[in-house]
Amino acid sequence: MGRDPEKPNFYGRRKGHKLRAGRQDLFDTKLPALTVPLGRGPGGLDPASLFDPPKSEIWLEIGFGSGEHLAHQAQNHPEIGFLGAEPFINGVATLLSVMERDGIGNIRLFNDDVRLLLDEIADGSLGRVFILHPDPWPKARHHKRRLFSHETLDILARLMKPGALLRFASDDMSYVRWALEIIGRRNDFTWRVDGPADWRNRPGDAVVTRYEAKALGQGKRCVYLNFHRTEVEALEPKNT
Repeated sequence: MGRDPEKPNFYGRRKGHKLRAGRQDLFDTKLPALTVPLGRGPGGLDPASLFDPPKSEIWLEIGFGSGEHLAHQAQNHPEIGFLGAEPFINGVATLLSVMERDGIGNIRLFNDDVRLLLDEIADGSLGRVFILHPDPWPKARHHKRRLFSHETLDILARLMKPGALLRFASDDMSYVRWALEIIGRRNDFTWRVDGPADWRNRPGDAVVTRYEAKALGQGKRCVYLNFHRTEVEALEPKNT
C-alpha cells in the first residue's frame, strides 16, 4: 500500500518490542475511549469539550515518550485537561498502564503524527505546550525533519493563547542552538531569562523522564528553554 498523499511525511518509529499481554489489553480496550477523534475539520476541535466536565485550561505535550512527564503534570494539575501526542505504541501503552494504576483521568491521547491533530485544534485554545527531548536528527541533511521549526511554530502561534508557555528541552546542543536561532527570528514568541540557571536547571514543576535520566547518565547536559507566546505576529516565518 502506498503512502496517503493527504498525510504529511512521518519520520520515526511506531512500534518496538512486542507488548506484554496486560499492556496490549489496555491498548486495545482503554485507548479507544481516550483517543482524540479527528474529522471536525480545520480548527473545529475545542479540546476542552473532550473532558466531562469541560476543562478551563488545556495543555499539550508533543512526543511524550513513556509519559512520565505527562502523568506527573496531570496528577499535579487535576483541574487542567491534557492532550498527549505520541506515535510510538510502546510509549502509549506504558502511559496507559500508569493512568490505570494511578487513576489519572484528565489525559486524552493521540497515537499518530501530531500535525494531524494540530490541524483540527481551535485557535487560541492551548495554555501550555511541551516539546521535551524530541529527536534531534543530528545529521545536517535530516535537519528538515526536526519538530521544532518555523513551520511548527507558525501553527502553535495560532493555537496558543497570548502569554502561553512553550517549553523545549534537549541534550543536543546543536538542536538547542537551532531552537534559539529560530526564536530569535520571530516576534510571536519570546525567551525570558534572568541568568544561566533559567536554562541549566530543570524547571521546578518538571520531572526527570526516562530519556533524560539516560542522557544524564551518559554525562550529557540538558537545557530547558521556556518561550512565551506574545500578541504579535511572526516577523519572518521560515520553513526551516
